[in-house]
Amino acid sequence: MGEKMISVFLVEDEFVVREGMKKNVDWVGSSIKFLGEAADGELAYPLIQKLKPDIVITDIKMPFMDGLDLSRLIRKELPKTKIVILSGYGDFDYAKQAISIGVTDYLLKPISSEKLLEAVRQVADVIREERKKEDNLRRFEDEMKENEDLARSKYLDEVISGQLSSADII
Repeated sequence: MGEKMISVFLVEDEFVVREGMKKNVDWVGSSIKFLGEAADGELAYPLIQKLKPDIVITDIKMPFMDGLDLSRLIRKELPKTKIVILSGYGDFDYAKQAISIGVTDYLLKPISSEKLLEAVRQVADVIREERKKEDNLRRFEDEMKENEDLARSKYLDEVISGQLSSADII
């Protein structure tokens, strides 16, 4: 079973910035799947619900629905999705709100393709680590259930074959 690729969705109202991030970042070379893009939160949200990306990169200031409102919706609907906020403002209030919502990273614009990719790679590593823990937990639960089933069937075999006395059974 191959490892599932980490997927990214980009929400950015400035076309030039969005195109730059889409084309200048080596997503494929970083084993990251670029799932899609939107110009604002209102357009992005239904797509994000449908595509369920692992990471959403969103600008904070956008018309119609800003990055914080979008982040709140994503948090509620897709709690495992990591959110990286891009902000052209060194506005501490935004950063504070973003942290309280539970965004994973907060990056200041302008940001180079290398810096963005580096941030996304770090988030991807966190996701891979979480997936590994979930897999281990699932495996452990399966083994526990298997052991329980084995013990139960061994006990039934002993009862049926008469190896256990009535006193043992009680």
